[in-house]
Amino acid sequence: MIPAMPASAAAAARPRQASRAVLRFGRVAAMGTVTVLILIAGVWASWGTAQHVLLTKGREQGTVEVTRCGEGSCSGPYAPVSAGSQARGRVVIEDSVAVAKGRTYSVVMKPGSDDVVRSGPAGVLYAWVPMGGALLLASVVVAGGLRRARAGWVMAGAGVALLTAAFVAV
Repeated sequence: MIPAMPASAAAAARPRQASRAVLRFGRVAAMGTVTVLILIAGVWASWGTAQHVLLTKGREQGTVEVTRCGEGSCSGPYAPVSAGSQARGRVVIEDSVAVAKGRTYSVVMKPGSDDVVRSGPAGVLYAWVPMGGALLLASVVVAGGLRRARAGWVMAGAGVALLTAAFVAV
């Protein structure tokens, strides 16, 4: 038979349980906030390019043959594909792993400028690369800070899949 706990010991245990609950709630709230902020930052960083690639209705579409690269950007002549689009002698595309001199790419014009972004599957995946990085970073916070290992692994897997798909497509 287990002896009954004295009333004073039971009363002393209640505040400890309450403080543990408050600390647990604080940890979950803080790590949840950090996770949400990381994911919002990933979407924000990706959306600057992704909006042009995903929302192509009414935008000028065409191809660019990259003839010159230097200092973070490449340029070349633009040949229109969509109705209402005009040929241009020189447009600028960001110099990255997704662009190489001497190759031709499908692109979408950014409204009101001579800048273009890659379109098609490679352009969509490349636009969402920052989100893939955010998923990887947030997975560490979810697994460690929120103690949700499975959710962390799922987020990490999604981030790796997105980055790998972008690498293969580009």
